[in-house]
Amino acid sequence: MTDQEESQFSLTDARRTAMDLLARREHSVLELRRKLAKRDMSGEVAEQALQGLVADGLLDESRFAESFVSSRISKGQGPLRIRGDLSERGIAGELVEQALESTDCDWFELARQVRARRFGPEAPGDYPERARQSRFLQYRGFSSEQIRFAVGDN
Repeated sequence: MTDQEESQFSLTDARRTAMDLLARREHSVLELRRKLAKRDMSGEVAEQALQGLVADGLLDESRFAESFVSSRISKGQGPLRIRGDLSERGIAGELVEQALESTDCDWFELARQVRARRFGPEAPGDYPERARQSRFLQYRGFSSEQIRFAVGDN
């Protein structure tokens, strides 16, 4: 087998592996790059495979961001946490903002629902309980305004 044939096989293998991963769920380019590197794919071959997938429309960071936002909203996470998680996955700031803006989520209402699901429908009665619930919502990625609304400090 010549070097050319070996290289072609590696590119095909990298593309197939990436497509298998994409069949399970959407991924960002950075996520796929890391996963291919863990499988000992050479950087050059992995990069060529990823570029081909992007060119073919099989790998789309905008589609990934929208899917990710939708998934995280259903898990009760707020915009700050989602924004940070998308940045960690290599999604550009403008794509993050587009994905967050394209959702019709009422973040204030989501924060209220998440608080009620965790702590019950009654608003916290004293300061320590209000602080505990506020920390929970802050960890979930809600803004201070959304937290104040959810715990009844409006």
